[in-house]
Amino acid sequence: MSLQRFHVGDRLSEMAVHNGTVYLAGQVPDDATQDIRGQTAQVLAMVDKLLAEAGSDRARILMAQIYLADMADFDGMNAVWDGWVAPGHAPPRATVQARLAKPAWKIEIVVTAAI
Repeated sequence: MSLQRFHVGDRLSEMAVHNGTVYLAGQVPDDATQDIRGQTAQVLAMVDKLLAEAGSDRARILMAQIYLADMADFDGMNAVWDGWVAPGHAPPRATVQARLAKPAWKIEIVVTAAI
């Protein structure tokens, strides 16, 4: 069983693939000046890009973990999420409030998917 790591840095890899499963690192926005909708859209675009690179897509997500810096952003995040999630393929998901590594980040998403 092979293990592949993608976009490997000194501290972490953006993605690992093992035994037909894709594990993404926490994805955060590049432009933290945007509101929750903008940051959510950025992060979901990153998820799409990484899943495609691994040969998967959003319809094959097994689990999503969403970290919000402020639960007041829950409805705004969901407005973007609901338009993004593959119809009929809404994955199991957890959403929690957490202090993120950079104060300007409003959201971080971790995804596990099947290939």
